[in-house]
Amino acid sequence: MMAAPATLAMAAGALARSISRATNASQSTVQKGSRLIDNWSKDVVDDIFSHALKKQTGVSLKYMLDFGANPIDRQLVLSAQFLHKELPVRLAHRVAELENLPYGLSAKSNILKVRDWYVESFKDLRQFPAIKDGPDEMKFTELLRQIYRRHANVVPVMAKGVSELRRELSQQARLTELPEIHQFLDGFYLSRIGIRILIGQHIALHEPPKANHIGLICTKCSPVQVAQDSINDARSICLREYGSSPEVTVYGDPKFTFPYVPSHLHHMVFELVKNSLRAVQDRYDDDVDNEPPPIRLVVAEGGEDVTIKVSDEGGGIPRSGMPKIWTYLYSTAKSPVEMDTVEAAEGPVVLAGYGYGLPISRLYARYFGGDLQIISMEGYGTDAYLHLNRLGNSQEPLP
Repeated sequence: MMAAPATLAMAAGALARSISRATNASQSTVQKGSRLIDNWSKDVVDDIFSHALKKQTGVSLKYMLDFGANPIDRQLVLSAQFLHKELPVRLAHRVAELENLPYGLSAKSNILKVRDWYVESFKDLRQFPAIKDGPDEMKFTELLRQIYRRHANVVPVMAKGVSELRRELSQQARLTELPEIHQFLDGFYLSRIGIRILIGQHIALHEPPKANHIGLICTKCSPVQVAQDSINDARSICLREYGSSPEVTVYGDPKFTFPYVPSHLHHMVFELVKNSLRAVQDRYDDDVDNEPPPIRLVVAEGGEDVTIKVSDEGGGIPRSGMPKIWTYLYSTAKSPVEMDTVEAAEGPVVLAGYGYGLPISRLYARYFGGDLQIISMEGYGTDAYLHLNRLGNSQEPLP
């Protein structure tokens, strides 16, 4: 469908302003040699900004379920054709943003590394010929696997770049709240969640069938069971760090199930329980006379939402500190993880010390139409409410 001329004009104007800001930024803060045009051919750069003007197409959990329910060859070819067209648009939007970040962030080596991963993936997709049949689709799926692996460490590498900028600004006694950076990171990581689930879902449809699964989506996901697995993982980390761990009591019907992505749910619950364990352990570490009170996790089944509440008596958060918990630069952990350990690690990385846990968990919830809220009583404890949209008809919130 063609966009209206007025819409195109507005988009073109926005892009022109973006390019102008990028040019001005490059003259003042971006080192020569780090701009897109210094490292990639003019044709590639023009193609990126042309795609950055195009509108992204959102999908819903229900659409992915319906589409993947019968993954015959024709369906897989249609899925590949959609991704072949859609992914370059999403990647181009992110590249254009990465080229135009304030405070000289675009010139940081780690940000440049991420930008170039996105450009390489954009190029690979654009150079791939039109997909017409099953053999084409199989080759395209192999390309998607390469792209999925290439982008595996985007979050920790971005975290290191942002952390480096914060240290520099702190030393210069300049503004360290960086609202523009937080806004960009929210959009960037939300987009990354979308890109990875689209690619991951297509790849998973090629895997051997798994009971009650359509690709990455479990049609009978038990929030109580996933919560229990998350609790076990979080408590094992607490035991390793402190030598002991508070108990976690789970309330809810283990037989209740609904369609969801278990890996997303595990990530969110693990983060909330981990925070509560640390808060309770820190508060009661020196109290040899009393056992630390247990953390309570409640799973409630509503008509629209499944809600998971995690409650602790870890002392709470001061009211003045509440806005900070949603920023990417706030953490109560002792120090950031070293990048050497990040790059060597297999599977999801716990970014302790970077302050990424809660903001990214909220993005995972919002991606499928849910949300995450934190209510705290300083001097007592904290309640986290994780809302999951059980209807699955919410469109992706595309940045």
